[in-house]
Amino acid sequence: MAERGKRKFRTGIVVSDKSNKTRQVSVERTYRHSLYDRVLRSKSKFIVHDEKNISHVGDTVKIMESRPLSKMKRWVLVEVVNKTSEI
Repeated sequence: MAERGKRKFRTGIVVSDKSNKTRQVSVERTYRHSLYDRVLRSKSKFIVHDEKNISHVGDTVKIMESRPLSKMKRWVLVEVVNKTSEI
Protein backbone atom coordinates (compact mmCIF):
# COMPACT_ATOMS: atom_id res chain seq x y z
CA MET A 1 0.00 0.00 0.00
CA ALA A 2 1.37 3.40 -0.96
CA GLU A 3 2.18 5.76 1.88
CA ARG A 4 0.60 9.20 1.92
CA GLY A 5 2.70 12.27 1.45
CA LYS A 6 3.93 14.16 4.46
CA ARG A 7 1.24 16.32 5.99
CA LYS A 8 1.90 19.84 7.14
CA PHE A 9 1.42 20.82 10.77
CA ARG A 10 0.98 24.36 12.10
CA THR A 11 0.50 25.89 15.53
CA GLY A 12 -1.69 28.95 15.91
CA ILE A 13 -4.26 30.84 17.94
CA VAL A 14 -8.03 30.47 17.51
CA VAL A 15 -9.44 33.80 16.31
CA SER A 16 -13.09 32.86 15.76
CA ASP A 17 -15.34 30.04 16.98
CA LYS A 18 -18.72 31.35 15.79
CA SER A 19 -19.46 28.50 13.37
CA ASN A 20 -20.37 24.99 14.47
CA LYS A 21 -17.41 22.57 14.11
CA THR A 22 -15.38 25.28 12.36
CA ARG A 23 -12.64 27.53 13.71
CA GLN A 24 -10.49 30.30 12.27
CA VAL A 25 -6.86 29.89 13.31
CA SER A 26 -4.24 32.60 12.88
CA VAL A 27 -0.71 31.30 12.31
CA GLU A 28 2.23 33.68 12.57
CA ARG A 29 5.59 33.02 10.95
CA THR A 30 8.84 34.95 10.94
CA TYR A 31 11.34 35.07 8.12
CA ARG A 32 14.36 37.09 7.10
CA HIS A 33 14.15 39.41 4.09
CA SER A 34 16.64 38.23 1.47
CA LEU A 35 17.85 41.69 0.40
CA TYR A 36 17.44 43.88 3.48
CA ASP A 37 18.23 41.18 6.06
CA ARG A 38 15.39 42.30 8.31
CA VAL A 39 13.21 39.89 10.29
CA LEU A 40 9.60 40.12 9.13
CA ARG A 41 6.40 38.67 10.56
CA SER A 42 3.42 37.53 8.54
CA LYS A 43 0.09 36.04 9.59
CA SER A 44 -2.12 33.57 7.77
CA LYS A 45 -5.66 32.55 8.65
CA PHE A 46 -6.75 28.96 8.19
CA ILE A 47 -10.29 27.59 8.33
CA VAL A 48 -10.07 24.50 10.53
CA HIS A 49 -12.45 21.59 11.16
CA ASP A 50 -13.06 20.99 14.89
CA GLU A 51 -15.26 17.88 15.09
CA LYS A 52 -15.93 18.01 18.85
CA ASN A 53 -16.03 21.81 19.32
CA ILE A 54 -13.29 21.63 21.96
CA SER A 55 -11.41 24.84 21.10
CA HIS A 56 -12.44 28.40 21.84
CA VAL A 57 -11.17 31.91 21.07
CA GLY A 58 -7.67 32.50 22.42
CA ASP A 59 -6.66 28.83 22.63
CA THR A 60 -3.36 27.74 21.12
CA VAL A 61 -4.00 24.76 18.84
CA LYS A 62 -2.10 22.38 16.58
CA ILE A 63 -3.61 21.82 13.13
CA MET A 64 -2.88 19.35 10.34
CA GLU A 65 -3.40 19.58 6.60
CA SER A 66 -6.08 17.25 5.23
CA ARG A 67 -8.22 16.59 2.20
CA PRO A 68 -10.70 19.33 1.24
CA LEU A 69 -13.68 19.16 3.61
CA SER A 70 -15.57 22.11 2.12
CA LYS A 71 -14.95 25.15 -0.06
CA MET A 72 -12.52 26.70 2.45
CA LYS A 73 -11.68 23.95 4.97
CA ARG A 74 -8.43 22.08 4.30
CA TRP A 75 -7.13 21.75 7.86
CA VAL A 76 -8.15 19.61 10.84
CA LEU A 77 -7.66 20.29 14.54
CA VAL A 78 -5.20 17.83 16.09
CA GLU A 79 -5.00 19.03 19.69
CA VAL A 80 -5.46 22.00 21.96
CA VAL A 81 -1.96 22.89 23.14
CA ASN A 82 -2.86 25.63 25.61
CA LYS A 83 -6.35 26.59 26.80
CA THR A 84 -7.20 30.12 27.86
CA SER A 85 -8.53 30.52 31.36
CA GLU A 86 -12.23 31.28 31.42
CA ILE A 87 -13.39 34.24 33.46
